[in-house]
Amino acid sequence: MSLIKPPMSPKPKICLITASELVVRWFLLDQLAALSRRYDVTLIVNTDNPDFLRETGVSVRILPLHIERQISVWRDGLALLQLVRILSRERYTAVHSVSPKAGLLAMLAAAISRVPVRIHTFQGEVWATRTGMMRRLLRFLDKVVAVLATHLLVVSDSERRFLIGEGLISARKSRVLAHGSICGVDLRRFASVPGARFEYRKKIGFPATAMVFLFLGRLARDKGILDLVQAFALLWPDNPDALLFIVGPDEEGIKDQIEAMALPCLHAIRFHGETATPEACIEIADVLCLPSYREGFGMVLLEAAAMGIPVLASRIYGITDAVVEGETGLLHAPGAVREITQKMRLLANDAGLREYLGAHAMQRARRDFAQEYVTDEVVGFYASVLR
Repeated sequence: MSLIKPPMSPKPKICLITASELVVRWFLLDQLAALSRRYDVTLIVNTDNPDFLRETGVSVRILPLHIERQISVWRDGLALLQLVRILSRERYTAVHSVSPKAGLLAMLAAAISRVPVRIHTFQGEVWATRTGMMRRLLRFLDKVVAVLATHLLVVSDSERRFLIGEGLISARKSRVLAHGSICGVDLRRFASVPGARFEYRKKIGFPATAMVFLFLGRLARDKGILDLVQAFALLWPDNPDALLFIVGPDEEGIKDQIEAMALPCLHAIRFHGETATPEACIEIADVLCLPSYREGFGMVLLEAAAMGIPVLASRIYGITDAVVEGETGLLHAPGAVREITQKMRLLANDAGLREYLGAHAMQRARRDFAQEYVTDEVVGFYASVLR
C-alpha cells in the first residue's frame, strides 16, 4: 500500500505597506528576509524603482504605489482605490502598514477588502507637536487607523503609554515587541573599528583632537536642529576646539537659517548631507545629539550606543526608552537651549563621563536591542496572529 502525500498548502500571503523606500532600507530589510522564508510576502511602497532591493539580496514581490507624504485628497483617494483593487484581488491573510499616511490608506483599504489581520506600527506621532485644527485632524486620522486595525504595534513603551493616555489606542489591542524599537541594531554594521575614527576624521579634514558633536537625521524643526545650533553657538567661545557635524537631508530648506544663526562660529560647523554610511559618521563623533520634539524611539541613539558613543537628547516619550538618563546618556527638556549648552559643556570637558556613558550604552544596546532578537520577536508575533 503506497502513501500519497497531500499537496503542500501554500504559504500565507502577507503584505507590508509603507510610504518610503528609505523606511524599507533603514528598518525593514532583516524582517522582510526573515518573513519571506515563512510567508508569501508582498511589499507595496512609494518607489519609482521596483528593483531597489535587488542588491540587498532580499527577495519579495514589490508593487510600486504613489503615496503622497502630505495630505492630498485627490491623490490619496486615487491611491486608496488602487490599494482596494490590489488587496481585493490578492486576498492577503494579513496587511501590515508602517508610517502614518501609509497606515491610513492601508487600514481603510484592508477593512474594505475584508483582510482578516490588519496590523499597524505606530512610530512617532506627527500631531504631537502641532496645534489647533491640524493637530485635531491628524490625531483623528490616527484614531481611524487604530480603530480599523486588528493589531497595533508601538515601538516604545513610553509612546504606548502616551497613546493610551490620549485615548487613541487600547491596552488590549496594542503591544511593544522585545524592549522596543522598530528593528533593533545591526551589531555587525554598527561596531567601532580600531583606527577607523582617526582615518575617517583625516579623510574629511577633522582634527584628531577636536571635540565633535554629531547631529544625524533630517534637518527639520521638529528634530530640534535649530535649538542645537543655538546651543553650540553659546558653547563654542569657551570650547574653540569643538565642532558640530550635521549629517542628513535638508527637508525643510533651513540650512541658510542655520548658517545665519551661527555666523560667528560657522567655520566650526560642517554639513554632510544625506549619507549611506551613518556608522562612519558616528565613528567620528564624541557625542551624538538628538534634541527632538517627537520620536517614536530614536533608532540613531541605539546605533550610537552600539558603537560606544554617549548621547545628549530630549527628555520625551520614545527617547526615554532609548536612553537611560545618567547611565547611557544625558537628557534635557525639549527646546531648552541653555540646558543643552550646559550639558554639551559638561560632556566636552569630562572625558571620563563620556567614557562611562559610552561603555554602559554599548553594553545595553548589545544586550537588549540586537537586530536578530527584535526580528525573532516580529516573526513570533506573526506566527501568533496568523495561527
